[in-house]
Parts: sequence; C-alpha cells; structure tokens
Amino acid sequence: MEDIKILVVEDESIIALNIKKKLKSFGYTVPAIVSTAEEAIKMTEITFPDLILMDVMLKGDMDGVQAIEEIRKKFDIPVIYLTAYSDDEVLERAKLTQPYGYIVKPFKANDLRTNIEIALYKHRMEKNARKKDNSNGNCDNNA
Repeated sequence: MEDIKILVVEDESIIALNIKKKLKSFGYTVPAIVSTAEEAIKMTEITFPDLILMDVMLKGDMDGVQAIEEIRKKFDIPVIYLTAYSDDEVLERAKLTQPYGYIVKPFKANDLRTNIEIALYKHRMEKNARKKDNSNGNCDNNA
C-alpha cells in the first residue's frame, strides 16, 4: 500500500490521539492532528494529505464544514466527517461540501477503515475519469 497521509482535525485531544493510533495500525500516515478550522486549512496547504478526517464542531470561529468549504476552493482532497452531531441542519450543511463519508461518533474502527478505503477508491476513480475526459478533449470517439 502506498504511503497514504490522513490529516486528523479533532478538538478533543484524547479522541484525536485514539484516531491517530487506529490510522497508524491500518498503515496510514498522520502528518498532523489539528484542533481548529484555521489550523486545518494551514496544515492542508503544508502537508497535502490524501484525505481529511474532519470533526464538525471545532474550537475557534469556524466549524469543520466552513473549513472544508475553504479547503475545497484550493484542493481536491476527499473528506470524511467524524462527528457527534447528526442533526438535520448540520447534515445539510455538510452535504453541500460533497463529503465522501459522514461517521457519527462513537464509531467502530472497522467502520472508519471501510469508509476511508471507499473514499480513497472513489476519489481515485473520479480523478481518473476527469483525466480521461480532459485527454479526450470533448471530441466524439466514433472510431
């Protein structure tokens, strides 16, 4: 398995360290754990992760959904929300950022791993499809 970097954005340090431990046991690299939306944006620019695990409720002025809105303006990185909040308003806002998953805490380690693998696979397939579309140059292939 190639070196997959996952940025963990979680404001509860015990939970964040537990997630990091699980991710490392699955063979992933965790370049950073951050606890605010602002730090998440900055660390995304520095580490270029392959995936972001984002808590919705964070310390500071911005929440996780706002952070992903900013990140998606600059980067094509899949996100999975990890949250204790599953109310309709939060879910609707999160859906607008086109996440690759939404896991409600507490979660099982296997659910986390499965969601990550599906998100990475889906993102890779979407990227390949976009490359193929761009290389075809919008012309008809009637050969």
